[in-house]
Amino acid sequence: MQAGEILEACVYADDLDAAEQFYTGVLGMEVITRVEGRHVFFRCGGRVFLVFNPERTREGGAIPGHGADGPGHVCFAMRADEADTWRAHLQAHGVGIESDYSWPGGGRSLYFRDPAGNWAPPPSGASPKRRCSGS
Repeated sequence: MQAGEILEACVYADDLDAAEQFYTGVLGMEVITRVEGRHVFFRCGGRVFLVFNPERTREGGAIPGHGADGPGHVCFAMRADEADTWRAHLQAHGVGIESDYSWPGGGRSLYFRDPAGNWAPPPSGASPKRRCSGS
């Protein structure tokens, strides 16, 4: 058996309102569902991007408890010819670019943070990924 692909990725944020404003207003994602104080879920292409309040999800229930402390990491895809447009778009929304990195094997990553401090680079091509953010 081998995992085929990622269906969901998640990050954790204490301020779900700020997260929702960032992911809808800056990254253009559509909200799928929201449970006040617990989570907000977004459509990201054909997949789902989840933002959880770590304190509330640690409580568990029908779904086992989970949560993370500190910044997480998620990597959103973009076409190579979109990198400069993404850079300008992010900067126009007051989002600082921490690093603009060209990978030796091809691809480019723009590293920035969401309001909770999670890394959220939109890369082109293949690049190493860290853990599913706990973004």
